[in-house]
Amino acid sequence: MVEIKKILFPCDLTINASKILPYVLSVSEKYDSMVYLLHVVKDLSKWYSGLYDFRSSMDMYQKEALKRAERCMDRLCEEQLQSCPNFQKRRVSGDPATEILKTIDSEGINLVIMGTHGRKGLDHTIFGSVAENVMKKSPVPVLVINPYKMR
Repeated sequence: MVEIKKILFPCDLTINASKILPYVLSVSEKYDSMVYLLHVVKDLSKWYSGLYDFRSSMDMYQKEALKRAERCMDRLCEEQLQSCPNFQKRRVSGDPATEILKTIDSEGINLVIMGTHGRKGLDHTIFGSVAENVMKKSPVPVLVINPYKMR
């Protein structure tokens, strides 16, 4: 029998997370699983070209983004994770797909449940798809939910 003891929910902290979370909680309840709520703040250092000294202001912005993410995660947990006795929350800085894959390995995750933004065309080419990258490289099953198509 397949055991799903650890579920990773990479969360962008938008309204879409609220649409996907009931699925995460349902699977968690069925398998009595631990839910790992992960938010990745994109690392802004890659945008630093070194031509101007914007590094200190970018570091300050990065720290503020991490603080805001923590507050949003706290609110999400208070409002929607009260029925889930087993969850952990994490916020990290970096590339979202890379950090999700790292968390899968480091925590021994059994299942990933995540949303997609449903970008197409040029948006998809420019921004890439975190969900697509995770699905292609994940060593565990990935359930991808399009929040825009849900009933």
